[in-house]
Amino acid sequence: MALTATMYTFDIDLSDVDRNVYESLALKVARHPSETEAYLLTRVLAYCLEYAEGIGFSKGLADPEDPPVAVRDLTGAITAWIEIGFPDAARVHKASKAAPRVAIYTHKEPRLLLRQWEGQRIHRAESVELYEVDRSLLADLATHLDRRVKLTLSVSDGQLYVDVGGRTLHGAVTRHPLVVPG
Repeated sequence: MALTATMYTFDIDLSDVDRNVYESLALKVARHPSETEAYLLTRVLAYCLEYAEGIGFSKGLADPEDPPVAVRDLTGAITAWIEIGFPDAARVHKASKAAPRVAIYTHKEPRLLLRQWEGQRIHRAESVELYEVDRSLLADLATHLDRRVKLTLSVSDGQLYVDVGGRTLHGAVTRHPLVVPG
């Protein structure tokens, strides 16, 4: 018998001072059995950090050709392709050809990702944005992960402040230059 996805509901009050975005979000997010808590939380945080009109989650493993998170214009064309985790160079190359903007949010060590891409061709590599989400923040957030999560997310100068379960958690989202060795 195949395992099914678990649905999570996130009620998020977003206050992104860096981008002047203030929204109340109600997200229903499916977590595939193979998806780690860190990946799920990185996906939700990336959605918030990239929030714009036309943003949405993909169908996940059911549609592996789509980005995990995408921003689409009114015609349905992808304007921002947002990858999560540890995508391979071929996928980033494809994304960079398909969308004018590509951002990657990783919950792993970015140097390992860059080393994996050594010698690989990535279209417009210099314009791909690579962000590292603070792993200790993700670990702290995971202790509050429930099927229904209510939180307040404040973003200022690349710092994240998350109020959840009566606690305030703090961590950074750090942008790394995409310099592929080789």
